[in-house]
Amino acid sequence: MRLKSIGLAAGLTLATVGHAFAQQAAAELYQLDGVEISVMTHAFLSDEEMMTLRLVGQNRDALALFVPEGAGYAALAIAPDEGFVREGIPVDSAIAMSGMQDIDSARASALEACDAARQTAQDCVIALEVTPR
Repeated sequence: MRLKSIGLAAGLTLATVGHAFAQQAAAELYQLDGVEISVMTHAFLSDEEMMTLRLVGQNRDALALFVPEGAGYAALAIAPDEGFVREGIPVDSAIAMSGMQDIDSARASALEACDAARQTAQDCVIALEVTPR
């Protein structure tokens, strides 16, 4: 994110607030097959993208694409400027990591892989989390 015509301290504060705001999406919670799925309702997600994420939270087959049975914690990270699904196909920077020991590891791994794959400036955010119950 580039900030022009403002002081460095103000620029850093705005960048920090912007990143924190992007991470502060409301979550929809689903229970399915012994796991809890959290779908983050980021404002930048299209209707198609939200429908796809909700399907993962409500459908065993869709969930299995992200988390093989017994695979532990999982997270999906996406680049806000690139989205999750374009023309019915997941974008390259949308990265899901599963089989992790805890949710923090799943988040960190997904964000790191997404940030490495994204082509735009805005940091990746978590769009979906899977937690064993």
